Amino acid sequence: MKQYEGYLIDLDGTVYAGKTKIPAAKRFIERLQKNKTPFLFATNNSTQLPKAVKQNLADNHDIYISESNVYTSGMATADYLVQQAKKHPDKPRTVYVVGEADLKQVIISAGFSIDIKNPTYTVVGLDSDLTYEKLVKAVLAIQAGSIFIGTNPDTNIPKERGHLPGAGAVVDFVRYATQVQPIIIGKPQATILNSAMAKMGIQPEKAIMVGDNYNTDIKAGINAGIDTLLVFGGVSTPASIKSELVQPTYMVDSLDDWNI
Repeated sequence: MKQYEGYLIDLDGTVYAGKTKIPAAKRFIERLQKNKTPFLFATNNSTQLPKAVKQNLADNHDIYISESNVYTSGMATADYLVQQAKKHPDKPRTVYVVGEADLKQVIISAGFSIDIKNPTYTVVGLDSDLTYEKLVKAVLAIQAGSIFIGTNPDTNIPKERGHLPGAGAVVDFVRYATQVQPIIIGKPQATILNSAMAKMGIQPEKAIMVGDNYNTDIKAGINAGIDTLLVFGGVSTPASIKSELVQPTYMVDSLDDWNI
């Protein structure tokens, strides 16, 4: 079996299922750590900083990592903004953000300032305090020429109450109102994985994406031109992907079945 120099790994559904532990995933991560194989959790969640992800894994799933093992769609969005600012140094590094405080923090830390009236970029993500007025400001900014960026296209997020509206639902509101297609950073787009690989310093042919969802994790890997490992037991099933034109590189019933 091919040896990989870097693993990109989904979280919810792959490493844990909400608050439910997945013991095989814990053993998988421990094997990576034992072998000193680099890995990043590439998550579409833009609402948390790596510190919170690290704490959740430790407190609820007995998985112990460093903050440097976490790469969120919020971080990837900030990195994308930095790249665009370098390409267009004449444009102000200003942004209007519809999203949680942690998303705003990571963007501000990347050297951008918040501008409500005339931002160069408008970033839209999940916002638990979403109001109509926040959406209005985003729509008006984009109509005036602000570059529209969506952190991720997730339609729903699984919570105790059920499948609640995700960032994609917020992004789509703004898209519908402006008739402007957003630049999407998170999976299944390749942007988050390309940035993650650059962060790790590995080439696509040496990387693999691990996840439970064909439509996000595996498609992101396919779009990024890297090998993929689909783990059953989460979202996708053998039956659900049977008709897909491009199949995952590998498929396993459990991460215990994967040799590193």
